[in-house]
Amino acid sequence: MTDTKHDEAARKRLGEDRARREKQQASQREAMAGVKPTPTQEENDLAALGVPVELAPDGSPEQPPAPPPEPPPTEGATSRSRHVEAGQSSKGSYSTRSAAFE
Repeated sequence: MTDTKHDEAARKRLGEDRARREKQQASQREAMAGVKPTPTQEENDLAALGVPVELAPDGSPEQPPAPPPEPPPTEGATSRSRHVEAGQSSKGSYSTRSAAFE
């Protein structure tokens, strides 16, 4: 008897989950109905072949422009550089496998 109650509860929960998921997917499809991917594959292909492509609005909300980058500091800024050269010996200070088998 407890098995049937458990089965009924599980089936009810699965049905509720399925209904909620279908409702959410329907609202997402509705929101994306007027939106097209930009650039489209055709626009990408044309651009790859060197054809100038003018992108049409894709229907998504406009995004505000990104803020300009901060300029690098000019006063009091220090810069460090270091010059390093490799050693000039013909053989390194360690042996490699090829050197060990010679």
